[in-house]
Amino acid sequence: MPYHVMISDTPPDSVTSAFEGRCDVQIWPQEGPSDEQLNRIQGFVTYGHMRVNGALMDRMPHLKVISAFGVGVDHINLQDAGDREILVGNTPNIVNGATADMTFALLLAATRNLLIGDAYARGPKFTVYDLNILHGGDAFGATLGIVGMGKIGKEVARRARAFDMRILYHNRNRDTQAESDLGVEYRTLDELLAESDFITLNCPLTEETHHLIGEREFALMKEKAVLVNVARGGVVDHDALFETLQSRRIACAAVDVTEPEPLPRDHPLLALDNIIIAPHLGTATRQTRQRMAQRCVDNLLAGLEGKPLPSEIKA
Repeated sequence: MPYHVMISDTPPDSVTSAFEGRCDVQIWPQEGPSDEQLNRIQGFVTYGHMRVNGALMDRMPHLKVISAFGVGVDHINLQDAGDREILVGNTPNIVNGATADMTFALLLAATRNLLIGDAYARGPKFTVYDLNILHGGDAFGATLGIVGMGKIGKEVARRARAFDMRILYHNRNRDTQAESDLGVEYRTLDELLAESDFITLNCPLTEETHHLIGEREFALMKEKAVLVNVARGGVVDHDALFETLQSRRIACAAVDVTEPEPLPRDHPLLALDNIIIAPHLGTATRQTRQRMAQRCVDNLLAGLEGKPLPSEIKA
């Protein structure tokens, strides 16, 4: 008899096809599922950031495993899952390279005014080559501050070495092995913010990191600093971000994540020309998404079959 599985949103065929012959798959209906539908569910896939808490888990009394399509699980209450002996899996490591690439793509696009330049080149004012416009800042040889020296942070550091950057980092725990392997230097958060030309946020969203970067932290940054956020939108206080960018307190920001996500169409950040906002593309390569899909499926099937999850995460 096939397992009963529900997916929170419509995934690519690579996810649903992997369940064929093994699972009866339902997509979360637009009007919401009935109690009768949820009563049968044994496995749940979060494709996106649907909130999964104890109240929803209790509506699925036969739920054995939740498999997240992605690394971040701040949308899943891990404590509630643990209390109910529900396993939770995610897709770590697979996303590290693509997310680090995105970090540098945003960093370079921001410091070299690529989006503004693209719009200018398409517009009516570009009639002659002008040496006096859109002067950006050098990345090569600059000081990079990485907030969060986890696996993605380390991949960012590896890329930064190719740019001959001086690399600072801040982490909850000092990583002497990374210092030895990658030539990075530990700093307190305040020291890192004050010394860095570029600051990348690569930390998870937790109670401790929620609004980690706010008005006080922005005031510590250099006037020409560039902030890049590929972590979670909630790591940055968006009111403080707007005030900082509007007043040109720092040069610019480039973010792949926002709070909320997406931003309301009338959000003031959308009117600024010194911020790049990407629609959460950190893992959006064909190869990475395929590997994520396979790990997501592997986690779910392992949990349904009573086996250890390839990538289990606990509270």
